Amino acid sequence: MTKLLLGIDIGTSACKIAIFTKNGEVLAQSNQEYPIYYPHAGWVEQNPDEWWSSVCIGIKESIAKAGINSSQIVGIGIAGQGWSAIPVDMEGNCLSNTPIWMDTRAKEIAERVTNEIGADRIFEVAGNSFLPAYTTPKLLWFKETMPEIYEKTDKFLQSNSYIGMKLTGVMSSDKCQNYGVHFYNTKTFTYDETLAESMGLSIDKVPDIYQCHDIIGRVTKEAAELTSLAEGTPVVAGGLDAACGTLGAGVYLPKQTQIQGGQAGGMSICEDQPIAHPKLIFSPHVVPDLWLLQGGTVGGGGVLRWFKQELGAGQSFDELTALAEEVPPGSEGVTFLPYMSGERAPIWSPDAKGVFYGLSFDKTKGHMVRAALEGVAFSVQHNLKVAEEAGVNIHELDLRAMGGVANSELWVQIYADVTGCKITVPASDTATTLGAALLAGVGVGMYKDFEEAVEETVQITRIQEPHMENNEMYKKSLAFYLALYESLKHTFSQSTMNKGGTFDNEGGSALRKREIEI
Repeated sequence: MTKLLLGIDIGTSACKIAIFTKNGEVLAQSNQEYPIYYPHAGWVEQNPDEWWSSVCIGIKESIAKAGINSSQIVGIGIAGQGWSAIPVDMEGNCLSNTPIWMDTRAKEIAERVTNEIGADRIFEVAGNSFLPAYTTPKLLWFKETMPEIYEKTDKFLQSNSYIGMKLTGVMSSDKCQNYGVHFYNTKTFTYDETLAESMGLSIDKVPDIYQCHDIIGRVTKEAAELTSLAEGTPVVAGGLDAACGTLGAGVYLPKQTQIQGGQAGGMSICEDQPIAHPKLIFSPHVVPDLWLLQGGTVGGGGVLRWFKQELGAGQSFDELTALAEEVPPGSEGVTFLPYMSGERAPIWSPDAKGVFYGLSFDKTKGHMVRAALEGVAFSVQHNLKVAEEAGVNIHELDLRAMGGVANSELWVQIYADVTGCKITVPASDTATTLGAALLAGVGVGMYKDFEEAVEETVQITRIQEPHMENNEMYKKSLAFYLALYESLKHTFSQSTMNKGGTFDNEGGSALRKREIEI
């Protein structure tokens, strides 16, 4: 009987389920969507029980599609979006929706704690700046604004550990995903109780830490009935979706780097020593003894999806990128800032806005599409340039593209030309679920180590070399892109209009005055 692995990915818009053979072949997969809630300005949350319902449906559907016996699945791995704060009581009941990675409700708390404790002290332990989207400010938000829920909470869980708990009954955290908790030392993989107390928090509110490929428990009878899985199937801890996707793209050695192009964008540089930068994201890799220096951006494949929906006039992604191919590199002066929901690394501005600059009557839809593709690539290159400040030589990196962006030869070529680096493209549509499954495969002994896991499963589809003449031109375009942001950033916080077409804040008056003066 063929032994199989199951990968689960708790994404922002949907969960993905995939069943793999030992050599990485996908037997079946399922995609189950769930809502995002925006109850107040700055609040972005989801219901973890809706994740679980979608997981149950997706697993059942995948097993049925594959036509397999569920006992053939010998291990389950879970990837998940970062920076959740899921309050769970002692019986495993979810007590509230969780703020997700786009949520900034704890902005004032983050500023206050940074001032009280000191940015340097926090960064020394966490390797990350104390920003409102991370988990820790959200824990304090629960404590200060919803004390009744905070008191009832036994543990705060992450997205993958919540699904792990629903499958096994075991509450866990993992060495990778835990980086969103600032009193977790990302170098020693331990909790810093003194720092937690300085923040007014207790390490009793967070679970025990596991290696990402450790078996945390086995599928319970109740979970088996809900999912069609076999009772007793081993479940490993899993990790951050970006890190699992990085592994699924074949990154398990120092200097290998994943270029992310799903809904969001970014990069993950693999290092064998902890290298952090206050403007970037730092976490342990899901592979032991490695770390990831990351730059998570808002703009990725979601930018083109938005353009298709709002301005595409029924055209497909291929049709839109075909229009962009007709426009020369640099989009003849059209520049796009891809800050469609604020921006994360490296500018960390919830107020940043998406901008098309340089439009005129001679410009076409193709110019706008190409500028959008280039803008997303510039946002990643911005992060890579900041990584250089931490001592990374980006020209030593082995770049590997994944996500929907990797399916576009034009977009990958733009990345290659902007970075000046060749880009390897593995089969990437299932990279994140594959990475989760590989953790399970190593955990249950299907693979002897991560080298064998990657060599058996990750297939390279193509390699795209940079056109260096375009790289020289793009250096100038990137400089203009960065200067454009610097010129506009003071207006972003002033430019929020209400539905009546008037400004919501005093900044609007200042902006109108500025326009009159000009």
